[in-house]
Amino acid sequence: MKSVTILRRFLVIAALMFWQGGFVFYAGVVVPVGRATIGADQSSVTQHVTNYLNLSGAIALIPLLWDICSSGAGKRIRWVLWLGMAAALPILVWLHLRLDAALDPNSSDPRAQIAFPATHSAYLWVSTFQWMCAVLFTIASVQSWRAEDLRSFAREEESA
Repeated sequence: MKSVTILRRFLVIAALMFWQGGFVFYAGVVVPVGRATIGADQSSVTQHVTNYLNLSGAIALIPLLWDICSSGAGKRIRWVLWLGMAAALPILVWLHLRLDAALDPNSSDPRAQIAFPATHSAYLWVSTFQWMCAVLFTIASVQSWRAEDLRSFAREEESA
């Protein structure tokens, strides 16, 4: 196997682990612990951390795209899943800006505060959609890599 292939696959795994692992750890551990220890002020932490989660998503999509473009197997499903993850990012950023406005104590717009629960719920649903696309992308990538490797080994045996 070529060293470029190994590097590409490593970057895909590292990007997914950092981005989605961070998301799952934050949602499953940090938020509940934060609520239990600092209460409502947890939202001020979440407000800042989600900016980094969205940024890490934008960066992570780069090696995922490289992998799709460089591999032969499973391209269609991985393109669809990649597009799902990518499309969710600007929606999350937009929703995040609306949530920021609702959390701003100096905001003169009471509608933003009233809309907070629905906006937050939408943010969580879009995040969940993006996470599901990432999980399915991971599975599809492993299957794609296996198919590539099997073809590569078959070609080596034919030429031997």
